[in-house]
Amino acid sequence: MDRADQVDRVDRVGRVEEVPDVNLSDLDRADDQAAAAAAAAGTFDADGGGAGVRTEAFGQGYDPGPVDRLGVWLSARRVRHHVARLADDEGRIRRLALGDVGCGYQATIARSLLESGEVAHAVLADVDIAPDLQAHPQVTALAGALPGVLDQVPDRSLDVVLCLSVLEHLWDPETTLRHLHRITRPGGVVLVNVPSWRGKRFLELSAFRLGTSPRGEMDDHKAYYDPRDLWPLLVRAGFLPSGISCTRHKLGLNTFAACTVPR
Repeated sequence: MDRADQVDRVDRVGRVEEVPDVNLSDLDRADDQAAAAAAAAGTFDADGGGAGVRTEAFGQGYDPGPVDRLGVWLSARRVRHHVARLADDEGRIRRLALGDVGCGYQATIARSLLESGEVAHAVLADVDIAPDLQAHPQVTALAGALPGVLDQVPDRSLDVVLCLSVLEHLWDPETTLRHLHRITRPGGVVLVNVPSWRGKRFLELSAFRLGTSPRGEMDDHKAYYDPRDLWPLLVRAGFLPSGISCTRHKLGLNTFAACTVPR
């Protein structure tokens, strides 16, 4: 089977399989060329450079557009699935401690989980967070840049840790991933969502041509990740292959990983 007729898929036990694609060979070739060009240009430089330190959170000073709202809704469905699985602990319902790293100004998903009672407490981390969340009795709000702000989170203190549409904005994603592994309790799960190389085309069309996504958010992107790109980062951060599920998500426009920390 030709590589041009295949896409990589990482299954629930971390093995890389080859499965047939559906008339997407031209996109795959373009994605590979874009990835190689970005690497040659230093897109993955962990030492910094390029754009400066981010000073505003996602959704701060503006209302997210329809593309972003749809993306948040789809991510929230995945998150709720994993929260429900963890909350049912041997038949006994327990309320969970949640971390949302790069939560956005309004922390939409964490806010919803708090309001529904699905989590008991939330640790929110971003460069800025809405005042009502900072004052919320069930929230610990940490305002500051990643990854340094995560130094304030104790080891093994959270059941579910979210990092949704964040890594692509970071020059040093691996350090943040190591923090996520550190702060998650044994038996807990880290959920990561990132745009894929295929998604890059759609996101840039939405932001630069159609104006349906914030242009500044796309200009802040440092990288894109297919499963074959994200999986090695997760392993280097300390997650075991047997605990990693890393798959294409949102019609292949995103990559989603669920990483369970062993008990």
